[in-house]
Amino acid sequence: MDLRDPADRAQVYAFVKEADVVIANFKAGSAAKLGMDAATLRALQPTLIYASINGFGAAAERVAFDVVLQAESGFMYMNGQPEGPPTKMPVALIDILAAHQLKQGILVALLERYKTGKGSEVSVSLFEAAVAALANQATNWLMAGHVPQRLGSQHPNIAPYGELFETQDGQWVILAIGSDRQFVQLCEVLGCPELAQDPNYATNVLRVAHRQTLVEVLRPYFAAATAEAILTPCHAQQVPIGLVRDMPAVFEAPLAQAMILEETMEEQPTKRVGTVAFRFDQ
Repeated sequence: MDLRDPADRAQVYAFVKEADVVIANFKAGSAAKLGMDAATLRALQPTLIYASINGFGAAAERVAFDVVLQAESGFMYMNGQPEGPPTKMPVALIDILAAHQLKQGILVALLERYKTGKGSEVSVSLFEAAVAALANQATNWLMAGHVPQRLGSQHPNIAPYGELFETQDGQWVILAIGSDRQFVQLCEVLGCPELAQDPNYATNVLRVAHRQTLVEVLRPYFAAATAEAILTPCHAQQVPIGLVRDMPAVFEAPLAQAMILEETMEEQPTKRVGTVAFRFDQ
């Protein structure tokens, strides 16, 4: 629809009168100019839920794109290798985070309307959605004054967590050892049980303090075995470890295959991944 055209705008108004939710993404001031602001549409449909998304707050006139938000919300500063520059993530993560925040707000608004019969307005900014997702990295700054730095895949508070190791068959595996018990089990699988008792590595605090030397100690054990020979016993012992997969390998997994949507559009077969990952059973 061309919202500047009175006939098209009237048709949109007709849709709104029968709608439960309107999702809007206008630059500041544009919705009112086009007659698509919350006040106008809720006058047409009093129980309407008007959900809007913006970049830096409803009043900000800045244009917002995902990579800019990755930069301004701290994600790029933290992402990348220690010796490298700030690096964007390979998907539009801030857009996705904001969409999930808006979805949650809409669901709450629908529940509220079910209880009270009243519509409402829901809004989320890309910036706030990004800041809300900073999680433990924000806590490290707010509580301890620690400025998170680029660590590659490593976790700032846990080790070995995020460390990558190449196996005998050229595969890459990644560790997420979250407890001392898991570290003991990892060392048993690798054939170096004495390492778990080493005074430099016996606790997580010690492993974080000596993580670089720990990586060098562990590296030969991974290089001496195939990925499968390490992964299978680790999984059996509940040791958090994963194989670094490329896209073809990802979609070899049965769960991923089940998420593929196929559709013929204009006689052209298409495939895409479903964006709904939850299951709902009654």
